Amino acid sequence: MERIVVTGLGAVSPHGLGVERLWKGLRSGRTAIGEVNLFDATRHRTQLAGISETGEVPLGAAARRLSRADLFAIEAARQAFADAGLAGAESRADAGVFFGSSTGGMFEGERVFFDNLKGQQKSRTRARARMWAAQPVCSPANAVARMFGLHGPLETCATACAAATMAFESALESLRSGEVSLAIAGGSDGLCEMTHGGFNSLRAVSAQPTRPFRADRDGLNLGEGSGVVVLETETHASARGATVLGELAGAGSSCDAHHMTAPQPEGLGAQLAIERALQDAGVKAGEIDFINAHGTGTLHNDCAEWNALCRVFGEGAGDLPLTSSKGSVGHLLGACGGLEAVVTLLCLRAGEVHPTPGGGQVGPDCPVDLVLDQPRDLPEARTALSLNLAFGGANAALVLRGAAPGASS
Repeated sequence: MERIVVTGLGAVSPHGLGVERLWKGLRSGRTAIGEVNLFDATRHRTQLAGISETGEVPLGAAARRLSRADLFAIEAARQAFADAGLAGAESRADAGVFFGSSTGGMFEGERVFFDNLKGQQKSRTRARARMWAAQPVCSPANAVARMFGLHGPLETCATACAAATMAFESALESLRSGEVSLAIAGGSDGLCEMTHGGFNSLRAVSAQPTRPFRADRDGLNLGEGSGVVVLETETHASARGATVLGELAGAGSSCDAHHMTAPQPEGLGAQLAIERALQDAGVKAGEIDFINAHGTGTLHNDCAEWNALCRVFGEGAGDLPLTSSKGSVGHLLGACGGLEAVVTLLCLRAGEVHPTPGGGQVGPDCPVDLVLDQPRDLPEARTALSLNLAFGGANAALVLRGAAPGASS
């Protein structure tokens, strides 16, 4: 089976535009979570979230219909294509687009809806058209395909917080089957008032910066942004002399079939996703060097995730270095798996794992080997697991490898 390699990375995060700013922020151990400034959140349990900038706004009439999530995706894809050396449209025309999202352009739809309620829309018909045009969950993937002229398969996965990770699985299958030789995969989501209000109503959020896996953890912080990866068959990458940044070795997914919002407490579904990813990659559990966990900072999710890790890694679960990117950037919902795949590859490239902000003690109910305070050197790390769990019981895992020393094409 041909290897599927990574040749480009792109990121829009609360730390800023680009993978360098993302890595610098993560490595510093500081959180980018701050006050919500997109809407009035004073009625909510928390006013905190990870807010991102959109980058350069494309020109033209079509740009007026782009949502924040679309702009995040376009900027991250632009970075990833540039990183991969794919500047010419002809070199990427047949690329497939595989994205995850959960809100699409809902923020823009909300603005139109509220304006309509206030009587600020001149035409209700036009308002409805604008609202529906902005809202589809598929809008980030569609925007990327249009902006860069990509004519390969176009897929959007909408399995909540596992969406982008499952999009990688779809991309992997398409590349392995020969349907495409080049794909762009990841996710993009923008924060909106309904999502923020909904998570507040569920009492799943913290009024303080989130503290994944800590004894005093009490909820998550939402975030927004995009993480995008260029994937190619090894043959395609070699033929054009591309620099190989890593490898998507395997992917696996599952469903808890348990509850709409609560994880299966013993981690049975997450266990299946991890085991399927390992089997798909041809990797044994003992070959995993570190884990980028889902790590939301909620009581039940972190505990269920720990239980799943124990089922897969046995007594060695507590010895595996583990980090949660959400402690630094917040929970990007449908986009989190895209950004966290980028982060995992950055860790492999740097030979170190970024710390999880928040200080404090690890919880006795989830005694992971959490990387705290400072980056942890892992110069020999070659293989990592990135894991995401979602409402509805969706679980997805990726096995990622770093580039071999001296790898180019």
